[in-house]
Amino acid sequence: MCGIIGYIGPRPAAPIILNGLRRLEYRGYDSAGIAILTQGRIHIRRAVGKLANLEAQIQDAAADSLSAVQTGIGHTRWATHGAPSEHNAHPHVSMDGAVAVVHNGIVENFAQLRRELQAEGVVFRSETDSEVIAHLVERHLRAGHTLEQAAHAAIRRLHGSQAIVLMSAHEPGVLVAARIGNAGGVSIGLGDAGAGEMFIASDIPGILEYTRRIIFLDSHEVAVVQAGNVRVRRLDGDEIVKTPHLIAWDPVSAEKGEYRHFMQKEIHEQARAITDTLRGRVDFETGAVTLEDLAVSPQDADRLHRLYTVACGTSAHAGLIGKFLIERIANLSVEVDYGSEFRYRNPLIDHRCAALGITQSGETADTLAAMQEAKRKGATVWSIVNAVGSQAQRSSDGYILMRAGPEIGVASTKAFTASLVDQYLLACYLSQQRRTESDSNRDSADAKDLAFLPNLVSRTLEPNPLYDELAHLFHDREHFLYLGRGINYPVALEGALKLKEISYIHAEGYPAGEMKHGPIALIDEQMPVVCIAVQDAVYDKMISQIEQVKARKGIVIAVATEGDPLISQKADYVLWVPDAPPLLTPVLTVIPLQRLAYHLAVRRGCDVDQPRNLAKSVTVE
Repeated sequence: MCGIIGYIGPRPAAPIILNGLRRLEYRGYDSAGIAILTQGRIHIRRAVGKLANLEAQIQDAAADSLSAVQTGIGHTRWATHGAPSEHNAHPHVSMDGAVAVVHNGIVENFAQLRRELQAEGVVFRSETDSEVIAHLVERHLRAGHTLEQAAHAAIRRLHGSQAIVLMSAHEPGVLVAARIGNAGGVSIGLGDAGAGEMFIASDIPGILEYTRRIIFLDSHEVAVVQAGNVRVRRLDGDEIVKTPHLIAWDPVSAEKGEYRHFMQKEIHEQARAITDTLRGRVDFETGAVTLEDLAVSPQDADRLHRLYTVACGTSAHAGLIGKFLIERIANLSVEVDYGSEFRYRNPLIDHRCAALGITQSGETADTLAAMQEAKRKGATVWSIVNAVGSQAQRSSDGYILMRAGPEIGVASTKAFTASLVDQYLLACYLSQQRRTESDSNRDSADAKDLAFLPNLVSRTLEPNPLYDELAHLFHDREHFLYLGRGINYPVALEGALKLKEISYIHAEGYPAGEMKHGPIALIDEQMPVVCIAVQDAVYDKMISQIEQVKARKGIVIAVATEGDPLISQKADYVLWVPDAPPLLTPVLTVIPLQRLAYHLAVRRGCDVDQPRNLAKSVTVE
């Protein structure tokens, strides 16, 4: 959860950048830093911990020169690569000190780029992936390129989703900002025309005090920002004319930004939420997983013979997917219970068991009661929560924070996918603590696969007019059927729930193999059937189910792996997702179902963010 701020203009830059970082500190608080360009040199100040530590350092430096300049960038960090430390804090600089960068996201191929640069004689000062960007840009500047040209060339070498802001001592009064994928937003604030100033932020609350006119970069767009001027090009070189959005001063409208609804915004924040939940928890070179608030010794891990997952609603569906993950990766038996039912069946629990409560709010009454029952029976109690300081977190023996950021829409989206990633991390962590030597290579590969996930999610979120077409065609239907198999069966449950919650269309999710045991009687030419049919171990089974739906004149909307020619022939409509390791496919396949539900609800005129009869947190039984 990193925050980025940039400024160009006539006012002192340092106070503006620090003020913006203060408003974004919720996005990252293990370290912070600022880079100011003055008298042809870039001056860096960085500090570990809260932003107050950085502010004190700037004061202690008696930095009169820092407060009188006009160009700078700043960053608050939540670590991905490299432990929290001053040398790992942003901004990072090139070897010659002439390039500074702040960065959100994961450079998936950073190890390869680092080795390549080291072979050229580059000396790295940090363990971060972000530092490679500064050195790549320096390489191209030495070749005679402008900062814009060097940025384009460097960014083309990066794999994964990124948000980047660059500054060069060779071009005072210029910042280059880029967005690749959806792991981090980039907002450019336009100052008053006469003032000749511009602002950059990862989140608009950081600059809303100074401007209401905002340009949002889309994926694969690069902006050259100068005093009173911004020019935007696509990474392929085509220039783009961007229309500024006028943001209302009230906090609610500001938080929505360019989006019509919070749910739409939160759907599109999922690449960033997943990046944030991975930060600092995976060493992508070794595959080692660290869960800072869930200390489980190898002896404790070996003693476990069963995990009980307790949750409600969307979180219960996440738990069902987690069962596949934890049993497959950690070889630990998992039972999944609705929190509202768990304590009424006298579950067989003792000190050899652990109970995992999954709750976005951390205050769900039924889940809390289930966790208390498990603790009363002697189990170790863990939780996966999004709300820091919530009761679930406080009452647990250990916990994993989702780091999804505030989720305002009642229908959960980014908290669902973040909790899937957290359970994947838990599975790798438990396996790491329980594993034998023969398991080590497999465990390492499982964790390393996570490095590519934010970019795969970003690709799944790219614009697609088919959602509007489907909403137009099917908004007046009264029933939908959702089918999935294996690890994607719970995704069918979640897709049906999303449709019910926000569009008020009746929908049912089923294991596809159960269709002929009842639901097949409902299928006719009026019934849309959403089939999750990615290329996995049960793909052939799903093709068979699709054939049976088509034989009864049902309408098939498939979620399928990109480039699958057979699905294109069998289904009426296809929503594509990138190819991914089988255990990570639910993170991708649920996103088209979220988007489909959203577009149908909007087309029906429903209150998407606050659907009738529902509350964000159910705090009573």
